[in-house]
Amino acid sequence: MAKTKSKKQLKKLETQVNNAEKALDVIEKISEEEQEKIKKQKELEKKEKKRLKKVNEVAGVIREDLKIQLELQGKVGKHFDNMVEDYIYFYRLKEDLKHDIDENGLRIASQTGNGYTTEKDNKSVDQIIKVNGQMLKILNDLELKTPDVLVNSGNEKGDADESGDAEHDLL
Repeated sequence: MAKTKSKKQLKKLETQVNNAEKALDVIEKISEEEQEKIKKQKELEKKEKKRLKKVNEVAGVIREDLKIQLELQGKVGKHFDNMVEDYIYFYRLKEDLKHDIDENGLRIASQTGNGYTTEKDNKSVDQIIKVNGQMLKILNDLELKTPDVLVNSGNEKGDADESGDAEHDLL
């Protein structure tokens, strides 16, 4: 009787050890998945930081170009500076909307109240049209031209890059 009791205890301990090993395997798998998620999140954050840095650099160039155009027209003062800042705000907003469209596409999958998945238009598409309109109105109100901004090139405005096509790099 002592042998059967010790066999039962041994069997019970073996089952507990097996369950513990399975639990450790699950924890390890979850940990690996979490580490992969963290790695992907850091990559996305790095990519977003790089995108925002580029947007801010271009916004600075645009700001300076607009201010120079205003000075050449004799338009100085806080009112004009404020309108330039509004233009820069809309520029950044437009870039965010473009990024959303690039990331999510023209249509977005959404969940209905009944639990069905359906596609709907990406609202950023409509918003970018409105933002562009406001940007053009600001330029028109200030009687300014659209700034020519070269991207990925150290060239001066209007100079051709190595491909010989300056318009290729214009925003």
